[in-house]
Amino acid sequence: MSFEDGSVLDTPEARALLDDNPTVRVVDVRTPGEFTAVRVPGSYNVPLRLLREHAEDLRVEHRDPVLLVCSSGERAEQARGLLEGTGLERLAVLRGGVNSWREHGAPLRRSSGGWEMERQVRLVAGSLVLVGVLGSLVHRPMKWVAGFVGAGLTFAALSDTCPMARLLALLPHNRTGERSPGVGLDALTAPRPPAELRG
Repeated sequence: MSFEDGSVLDTPEARALLDDNPTVRVVDVRTPGEFTAVRVPGSYNVPLRLLREHAEDLRVEHRDPVLLVCSSGERAEQARGLLEGTGLERLAVLRGGVNSWREHGAPLRRSSGGWEMERQVRLVAGSLVLVGVLGSLVHRPMKWVAGFVGAGLTFAALSDTCPMARLLALLPHNRTGERSPGVGLDALTAPRPPAELRG
């Protein structure tokens, strides 16, 4: 199994590629907290936020294929856009991300603690709606909190972006285990990434 630059691979294709080619780098662009909680074995964590901050300065020093992974594929697609023009010749995205990987029964490494971003968004959005509805029993204008959250979720679905997820990614628990930019980016750019960066 091989891929051309711009490919989107489903889980069986990605697993076949990894079995056939040990030089493939699996780069997970979720937050360090999400990565610590559950990840594809042998993957490297290079958070999307880090790529946004340093994409213009990246220069790749290898020809290894790179498979980008996130929870659902959305952030991996954003990462692919940021990485165009960096010298990566073979760059693909895992369709459905870790969620698809899990659904296909592929192996995952898990740690206690940390929640995936989708779960965090559901908790915060649900809590805000609940507070808005219950608060409106005492102070009627509180109903607008629930309306605001609903509008935000609608915007997130229509635009395929999630401002709440971006804000949550900045919280300390989602940055636990984050490495300095140079070290974190080595997993993507260095000729041989340090073994200790693997998840």
